[in-house]
Amino acid sequence: MKTVKLIYIAILVVFISSCKDEFIETEPQATILEDNYYQSEEQIFRGLIAAYDPLQWTFADGAWSSSVMLGEIRSDNANAGGDPSDGDQPGWQAIDDFLSTSLTLESQAFWKKGWWGVYRANLIINNDNVSSATVDEYKAEAKFLRAFYHFDMFRTFGPVPIIDHVILENEYSQIERANLTELFEFITTDLEEAIPLLQEAKYTGSEAGRVSRTTAQALLGKVYLYWADLANDDPALFDQAATNLNAVITSGQYQLLDDYHEIFAFGAKNTEESVFEIQFTNAVPADWGGTVFIDGNMITQLTGIRGLCDDHPEYDAGWGFMLPTESLNDHFLADDQYRRSGSITSPVELADEGCNVDLGEQNMADYEGYFQIKYANYNDYTAPNGGDIVLQKDPNQPVIRYADVLLMYAEALERGSGSSGEAMQYVDMVRERAAGPGDNSGNFRTTQQLMADEGFTLLDAIWYERRAEFAIEGDRWFDLVRSGRVDNSLFGPQKAANLDQSKIYLPIPQRDIDNTGGSLTEYPSPELFN
Repeated sequence: MKTVKLIYIAILVVFISSCKDEFIETEPQATILEDNYYQSEEQIFRGLIAAYDPLQWTFADGAWSSSVMLGEIRSDNANAGGDPSDGDQPGWQAIDDFLSTSLTLESQAFWKKGWWGVYRANLIINNDNVSSATVDEYKAEAKFLRAFYHFDMFRTFGPVPIIDHVILENEYSQIERANLTELFEFITTDLEEAIPLLQEAKYTGSEAGRVSRTTAQALLGKVYLYWADLANDDPALFDQAATNLNAVITSGQYQLLDDYHEIFAFGAKNTEESVFEIQFTNAVPADWGGTVFIDGNMITQLTGIRGLCDDHPEYDAGWGFMLPTESLNDHFLADDQYRRSGSITSPVELADEGCNVDLGEQNMADYEGYFQIKYANYNDYTAPNGGDIVLQKDPNQPVIRYADVLLMYAEALERGSGSSGEAMQYVDMVRERAAGPGDNSGNFRTTQQLMADEGFTLLDAIWYERRAEFAIEGDRWFDLVRSGRVDNSLFGPQKAANLDQSKIYLPIPQRDIDNTGGSLTEYPSPELFN
């Protein structure tokens, strides 16, 4: 899959390097690509791999663009971090402090990679040069990707335009935000049309990372869950979420890893728990002249422990971004410390391992005593074919884990027309694994016991689990937004003072507002959520 992608980039680099804007393509370029290139199954497959490619971009438009960092730093789980100046990567500082603007480079980076993905998916979906069952499957994968990119853009920017074809220059002024219903109907339709055409079995080996039927069903369940939440807790939409998530569960293709710590262990990729995972590799040399097209995952270097000793047995020092908060540390209950220790650590714990941290290297405005270790900067990362090792560390990024499917299913049952008792069973599966490896039956507090001991409702218990289970994985902010739980009380005084409910979403870049003559708005208006 990676080799094919590189061939594709080599062929198309002349065309794609000159594109004017993100979702705006000029007619001559589109014509060259559509009419003269996509003439065989092999060429369409290469185009499909190019549509997957922006998923990997952790650097775009001159800025770091990690969706994991966005989902954590924007929330109460983590602060921006960086060097002691509190000015390292000012765009990320602005995102952390709710001060980003339409000129913030990081906003532009997220916008760019999303629309590049949509554009490339549209080239495949709308191509009629080749007809075959194989091409139908490729188009189904492209529809999944188009749906994913639109959904991811929605979570970042609020209701965004629906782009279902290559946009020509005379259409610029017609581009505007869709409303919530229009956008989610488009996303769910793409996924529902893709599902029956996708391969039923999970891809493995050299094709791991490609979308299968259950991958699309899991994403569709997640989309319906978001839609239900934002549509005034619509029980029918929760039921739709449950139906699709149940299909993933009953497929029998997935199971929880026995040991929570193994999910993000060095070299753990595409395990039996992985439903959708972004692929990275160190096989292709990379340098700072081509950071958009690197195949490594920069998050490990960005968020590795700053000031770490030189002789830690497992970790190298990193740049110190995405510093966990005291709030996240305190979230883990006394009997949930095994899961905590697979997510975050502290200088005291590192000292116990024989390694000190230079606290003078920390951004003390953001440092609250903890470091993340899910995306640990392992010293075993290598660059076997040359290039800069900093750019070639290659942990995959889990996007949907089986634990997520189980907890989303439990939530959909509880908030739709399902059974609370059945929902608890699925939460218990996640809780039992969190207690540690091996058979923990009878050795963990069940959901029912947790509710009684902590005064939780079942929904409280599910939300407790989501924050603990997916800490430092990029879901926290989006969970808060969709469930209406973003509140000033979650944050420290400075961040709380900047929180404006009308600016929950990142602003659309100014250049695209200008290119559309103002038909695109910086922030979504309230009526768009109807």
